[in-house]
Amino acid sequence: MSRYARKVDGNQSEIVRVLTVSGAMVQSMASIGRGCPDLLVGFRGKWVVMEVKDGSKSPSSQKLREAQVTWMLAAQHHDLPAVVVTDVDGALRAIGL
Repeated sequence: MSRYARKVDGNQSEIVRVLTVSGAMVQSMASIGRGCPDLLVGFRGKWVVMEVKDGSKSPSSQKLREAQVTWMLAAQHHDLPAVVVTDVDGALRAIGL
């Protein structure tokens, strides 16, 4: 497992909590690594994958790694919604709330 696979942004637990309270099914995928987004979120019959970045950090700290960009583009190519979220509001918007 790479060192990146163990890294979770500080705001991820709050995002997961709010999504769950809002009725979403949330599965962490952060430990998978290799560019896989942090969260798989199901809500009202739709799925979205979310890469969580900490919006309070510098823009360079929020930048996607090459493997993450590749994964997100592949997901979008297969019509799987894949988004980067930096806060609770962005996560809620991504599921349509």
